Amino acid sequence: MTGDVIHDLGLLAGVDLGHVRVTGQEPVMPSPFRIGTAAAASVGAATAVVAALNGERGRAEVDLRHAAVAFRSERHFRIGGEPIPLWAPISGDYACADGRVRIHANFDHHRDAAMAALALPPDATREQVGEACGGRTGKEIEEAVTRAGGCAAAMRSRTEWAGHPHGRAVAGRPVLTLDRLPGPPPGETGMRVVDLTRVIAGPVASRFLASHGADVMHVCGSGVPEVPGLVLETAAGKRSCLIDLPSGAELLRELIRGADVVIRGYRPGALDRLGFGTADLVALRPGIVVVDVSAYGPGPWLGRRGFDSLVQMVTGIVAESGPLPCQALDHATGYLAAFAAVAGLLRRRREGGSWHATLSLAATARWLDGLGRTPPGGEPEVDDLLETRDGYTFVRPPGLIAGRPPIWSPPPRPGEHAPAW
Repeated sequence: MTGDVIHDLGLLAGVDLGHVRVTGQEPVMPSPFRIGTAAAASVGAATAVVAALNGERGRAEVDLRHAAVAFRSERHFRIGGEPIPLWAPISGDYACADGRVRIHANFDHHRDAAMAALALPPDATREQVGEACGGRTGKEIEEAVTRAGGCAAAMRSRTEWAGHPHGRAVAGRPVLTLDRLPGPPPGETGMRVVDLTRVIAGPVASRFLASHGADVMHVCGSGVPEVPGLVLETAAGKRSCLIDLPSGAELLRELIRGADVVIRGYRPGALDRLGFGTADLVALRPGIVVVDVSAYGPGPWLGRRGFDSLVQMVTGIVAESGPLPCQALDHATGYLAAFAAVAGLLRRRREGGSWHATLSLAATARWLDGLGRTPPGGEPEVDDLLETRDGYTFVRPPGLIAGRPPIWSPPPRPGEHAPAW
């Protein structure tokens, strides 16, 4: 089955991936959703298109268990033997008048917005938040928090989501799109990547590209909130520079002029307003491959803030079987974004032009749902997939090309490098 899914992804992106050797079988996670299949397909497609770009088509390999464990890479990451904090105290699910609602408060400004919407102080306890949610419906809380600039999601069934205006918009789109834009003639090569992303999908995409030899520059801003441990976990093999916008816009433009790929993971429209929309990027660097990752994708909720756990809530995943045992939407979208980026590079070399890919967590949720179900498994073995080096313990990057594993290099400190190639 996984091989067929990989083949279909190749057709969707207009590239011939050749045969991909897949080892292992479902179930590999304690969930009825086919997380192993999604993991192996997304990692396998990304690995196979890199092989094709490097003249080794048909020599890619992926293991279901290894790919699925990589979907939990942040949980297994250790710095000096210590795990990294992943969730703020207020983040989580709460009972409400008609079911459950999830509040995402890992960033202070999202926490403050949610607490204001609930008429609570910023330092409210979980107990206080639970009491405030108990007398209101999930959708009332969702809308109030969203209007205040925060992040929340009411639990919906698959049927409810299918009837929702944005659910209908997602149902009409594939898991990813890759479209040609005006650009130079065929023949361009190169794999320089400007990484304008955070938390988790976009950084996973650029980390994968770095592990296969791409020169990746992660751009961070001094005023942009982050989860520090996650930044390090997803920064392996990259460079990191500091550019504040709009004051540093020309520095970013110069980086983009020398790049082959730009991955954008901020809320749709945020970078457009600063002069870094798709048309702007193509004008700056004809032949660029632009990859956009968002929470919900095109539709009424295009600009809505969102994260993996919230998308699981609204799309019916949680209502069916509880939260997934990993951030599967983030990780699958990340590997699929890397796949789309390299597919764009491959098609640029063969056909010319610039290329634009779009992906969303909501579209990935629909794709995962479409893979069907499996009897839930147990917890996968992980010890043989972990490595400790330079003070970091990490999941070895999944996938092989001609028997060779991807490269893992220690992450840089945020802002360690100059913003120049």
